[in-house]
Amino acid sequence: MKVIQFNQEENEIIRLAIENNRSAQQKIYAKFSPKMLSVCRQYIKDLHQAEDVMITAFMKVFSHLKNFENKGSFEGWIRRIMINECISHIRVQKKLNFLDEEHYLEESFNNIESQFSVDDIQFLIDSLPDGYKIIFNLYAIEGYKHKEISNMLGINEGTSKSQLSHARKLLKEQILTLKNYSNGTA
Repeated sequence: MKVIQFNQEENEIIRLAIENNRSAQQKIYAKFSPKMLSVCRQYIKDLHQAEDVMITAFMKVFSHLKNFENKGSFEGWIRRIMINECISHIRVQKKLNFLDEEHYLEESFNNIESQFSVDDIQFLIDSLPDGYKIIFNLYAIEGYKHKEISNMLGINEGTSKSQLSHARKLLKEQILTLKNYSNGTA
């Protein structure tokens, strides 16, 4: 019974937000912005740029709210807009390159603590080349299939699979380096 009430309340807030009710829009923003900032942060290294992209994406959420068809979750719909906006931002900032051969610049691990934290893992993901990072996030974090990723990014499905494989290999190497560093064997 509570789930139905929540959906009815959410539907009412969405309806009011479509009518440009600022209070309803603020409720949506307040509820979803922390999660959506995390989504943007997965794709964009700089926190301030991630915040800017999130705000731009929320503007798109509110301007396209009338297109939400109540098929699937509202949060999932917002999340997809965030991901698409992140990809667009990366494309505008620089050409999105998908590397055919391994090309990786070693990062210094001098400031990494001995235990793995969320920040440590985010650091490792951030240090991946952009093409690897985007595909890793879309596949491993967001759960998209390679066919969906290839359609989103306009690449071959095999390229998506290859980039994921390279990303996993680099992350595995980075984790081993981090373990060795934290154990004092590096």
